[in-house]
Amino acid sequence: MEASAAKIQVKVLVLDEDPAAAEQVRAFCEAHDLVPVKVLPDNLMPVLRSSIDLGAVFLAEGFESHSLSGMRLAQELNRIRPELPILMRTAAPHTLSDSERRFVRHAYHLGELATMTEVVRESLFCLVYPEALVRGISDLTLGALKGQFKEISVVAEAPMIVRDRLIYGEVYSLIPLEASWCRGYMMLQVEERSLRRLQMHQLGDMDPVHKDSIRAINNVFSETTNLIWGAFKNRFIAYDDTALAKMTQVPIVINHPQRYISFGSEDPQLCFRYHIWDNLLQQGEPIELHQRFVFNLNWSPELFRENQANVESMLASGELELF
Repeated sequence: MEASAAKIQVKVLVLDEDPAAAEQVRAFCEAHDLVPVKVLPDNLMPVLRSSIDLGAVFLAEGFESHSLSGMRLAQELNRIRPELPILMRTAAPHTLSDSERRFVRHAYHLGELATMTEVVRESLFCLVYPEALVRGISDLTLGALKGQFKEISVVAEAPMIVRDRLIYGEVYSLIPLEASWCRGYMMLQVEERSLRRLQMHQLGDMDPVHKDSIRAINNVFSETTNLIWGAFKNRFIAYDDTALAKMTQVPIVINHPQRYISFGSEDPQLCFRYHIWDNLLQQGEPIELHQRFVFNLNWSPELFRENQANVESMLASGELELF
């Protein structure tokens, strides 16, 4: 039986100076699992250069920012965030030229808004994530975090689809995910000062110099990554998977000063975000942990299956007993 698809939302930036048109775009977004956000014209460029997660930009040709509007503004937005598809609202029907298609994904006017469903699907929802996978990732990650860190509270946000290549924080880990139904990576990202603060408390009476060292910080983050990866493997990758031969690799490019990472693919990424509190500390901001799944090497969701526990074998081995 084919796995049901999870309902995942995408955050999009709506840049429209016409209140009535912006309201129609907002209604369209909310009807198609898009979360519309807006920004003042003067703040547009700083926002785009920040680490905000976005899936696309809905740009009206009359919107002006920093003395730019229309195609000139679209070209500048594409230069700053080339991974984000730009959907431009025009006052009248407009056919994009070849040069305009380099930085605008699609042009539409309000009369065509209802026909934009397919464009949104192809631009933002080109990958289908099974519901059992999305739900399971969140569950197993929460379990791994609580197993790794003592006396913490963890809250998981709703998962999002993002198209950006931005890095969150200074510490990040990558680990390959390989099965018959997927090939890619899991990445964990966190701010170093937040991880350092949590670790200093978690390691208790250990020598302060040692527990604050780069080696200790890296070790605890590596262990956390392995715990999540192991849980993912046990739950979603069958032991009799024979499709792992003749694997190839794609170079991963990381430009840390620019907070940029590329996996050699334009596919969107499945993103989770968690907030962690140390219950024994009475003050301090929560730690924000970002988790992304990038199935850039292979993605065949029709082959996805969630492993079911073999009760008979567990009874036979004595792991499970009947009352």
